Amino acid sequence: MYAIVFREELAPKIKLFKIEAPEVARKARPGQFIILRIDEEGERIPLTIADYDTNAGTITLIFQEVGKTTELLGELREGDSILDFVGPLGCPSEIENFGTVVCVGGGVGVAPVYPIARALKEAGNRVVSIIGARTRDMLIWENEMRQISSELYVATDDGTAGRKGFVTDVLVDVLARKKVDKVVAIGPVVMMQAVCRVTPETVPVTVSLNPIMVDGTGMCGACRVEVGDATRFACVDGPEFDGHQVNWELVLQRSRMFVEEERLAMQSFHRKGGCKCQK
Repeated sequence: MYAIVFREELAPKIKLFKIEAPEVARKARPGQFIILRIDEEGERIPLTIADYDTNAGTITLIFQEVGKTTELLGELREGDSILDFVGPLGCPSEIENFGTVVCVGGGVGVAPVYPIARALKEAGNRVVSIIGARTRDMLIWENEMRQISSELYVATDDGTAGRKGFVTDVLVDVLARKKVDKVVAIGPVVMMQAVCRVTPETVPVTVSLNPIMVDGTGMCGACRVEVGDATRFACVDGPEFDGHQVNWELVLQRSRMFVEEERLAMQSFHRKGGCKCQK
């Protein structure tokens, strides 16, 4: 069992957990993810690592409650435990001195961008960070991102924080004013697709894909994505890929495969009174 040693609500429906998992923390690197299962009857879900502390032996996760399992997870408290916690999985981010790197995080995508941006800054890069959310109340880790960035820009859809508009609006301005050597983008699929659309092909764009996963070890094939002319598995070949080469239409199509089943699962869950997990 893996204990929750710290819990914080960052925004409505967005939670931060620190999980005691010394062996995972010892091996974790920026860009990797874990797969957890709450209990014997739970499904396995992937979550990207937001931070790790090798001395404390903890992994930090940030997630948004969007379905049955994340709602169940969000009901857990400090002192509760998670049954399965597998990782670190996936390939670590490529960290070297590229020059000027723009790190773009949308919504809860700000969380996995954070350790990548921090590592890039430590490697000598000039890190320009752009973070965004629908509204100020949904904006997370602004101060944390500011501390590890050379420059930080904020955008919200409604203009309640930073610039009114999308992270891509800010990115267009940055690309027009600066020589950018690399872009890293993590967030909703449509946001990452838009980042790739506004970034010239001459500027590499790294995106982190989180498609449907089952085993997380490359055996089931559920997380397949098309990159260039090849089929790749996000769990073992990724989760990071060249955004200019990703077949975004296929990513969107596969992400919507079980929308109806997810809706029915949520309805059944709420009809039965919601969470019956440990308190």
